[in-house]
Amino acid sequence: MKKEIHPQYHTQTTATCSCGAIFTIGGTKENISIETCSQCHPIYTGKQKIVDATGRVDRFKKLLEKSQKAQATRKTVKDKAVKKVAKTKKKEKAAA
Repeated sequence: MKKEIHPQYHTQTTATCSCGAIFTIGGTKENISIETCSQCHPIYTGKQKIVDATGRVDRFKKLLEKSQKAQATRKTVKDKAVKKVAKTKKKEKAAA
């Protein structure tokens, strides 16, 4: 190994999670901030947590809602058309 090219290793590095948990680990920095840890990660807790910094989740939810409304509207229009065709067929049968 070459000397003086590697960063200094700290045996007592403090890792702080966004949920408030604090861990002591080894690392090249004295303090580290992390977003998720074993106390708040969905795999370990079984609860869903969405980290959204740019509003993408809200945008997706709006698109999903809009899509569901359009789908419901299409279904309503289709049901009306089917009923109209059924009425026409009944009238034709009755007339025959």
